[in-house]
Amino acid sequence: MRSGHRLGRPFGWLWAAYGTSALGTWLAFGAFPLIAIQVLHAGPAEVAALASVGAAVGAAVAVPLGPWVEFRRKRPVLVAADLVRCAALLTIPAAFALGVLTFLQLLLVSVVVAAADITFRAASGAYLKTLLPAGDLLVANARFESTAWTTTIVGPPLGGAAIGLLGPMATVVADAVSYLLSALGIRATGGHEPRPARREGARMRGRDLLDGWRYILADAVLRPLFFNTALFNGLVMATQPLLAVLMLGRLGFTPWSYGLAFAAPSIGGLLGSRLARPLVDRWGRHRVLVATGTLRALWPVGLAFAGPGTGGLLLVIGVELGLIFCCGVFNPVYATSRLERTASDRVARTLSAWAVTTKASTALLTAVWGVLGALLGPRTAVGLAGVLLLATPLLLPRGAAARLPAPEPSRT
Repeated sequence: MRSGHRLGRPFGWLWAAYGTSALGTWLAFGAFPLIAIQVLHAGPAEVAALASVGAAVGAAVAVPLGPWVEFRRKRPVLVAADLVRCAALLTIPAAFALGVLTFLQLLLVSVVVAAADITFRAASGAYLKTLLPAGDLLVANARFESTAWTTTIVGPPLGGAAIGLLGPMATVVADAVSYLLSALGIRATGGHEPRPARREGARMRGRDLLDGWRYILADAVLRPLFFNTALFNGLVMATQPLLAVLMLGRLGFTPWSYGLAFAAPSIGGLLGSRLARPLVDRWGRHRVLVATGTLRALWPVGLAFAGPGTGGLLLVIGVELGLIFCCGVFNPVYATSRLERTASDRVARTLSAWAVTTKASTALLTAVWGVLGALLGPRTAVGLAGVLLLATPLLLPRGAAARLPAPEPSRT
């Protein structure tokens, strides 16, 4: 990333808003399960449902929002999504203070937040594409990626300390306030955003809900990239609960060493995101995309060989460091390629479909790998996911078509 490359005041406010909300999210990381366990005395099944059902239902709720967002100004949508998340989260400490907090409320809030997250991502991608010229998108995405990894490093320790001192409700309030500050930052970007052109007939039909998926599957580059990221992200996330069982149970790691094994390697993501632009300048975007997309698939299988003690801890840290470094380079390059490949009047629908599929596939694969872990053991299930990940580079876009920009279609 070029040092000192200026992207303007509006992007500066958008970047600050992103960093603020990302930090709030990581401060509150793990707060919902803790509230469910400590305050509501929920069991394992309820805690699992809070993580999986909330995300899955939120993704389903978000399906009609992509086409709806497409034909509206994106900045008001971003502000509204932040305010909705803020208000939803604040209901939890309010209900706790009044003594009426229930597990159903936690579940409903997780659904609302998940749906608002998807809506925000879809609108923010479309807004970024109108805010900056194509040549600056990689720099912008690299800065977002760098900020994401920085907050990943800083947020959980600070959130853990806050939970220890003040309880999980304090971090939920902090997360809610971060969304409020994010809304103010987005509001401060200023400028006039033209209303997107809308087709004649205006009323949304049932078939319009699938517009994003149709557009992705019809494109020679977006289609393989879509399947690659959905499968890769789903398999990587599906192994996380099994790794917790393996490391904290059979291998005898302490909670602090387990946290260190996944927090310290986040430095690799920060380094990778800062190298994304220089690598693209030297080798070209397509080569970097394919190379890092391939390299990131080679690391996870090593987690199946983790053993007890310092050696096992160092193995996990090394594997995660390599994986996260490759992801730190890959993610901004992939996000930029996806934005540039997608026509301006299809961005919100496309990104919404992408996010819905990613959340749904992650929830499904996590459930499947939970069953496999019970049947085969956590180590074998982690190894199986690693072997399947070795095949994901076959889904990366290749050939001459991958190097060409997508033509802008007629507005529909």
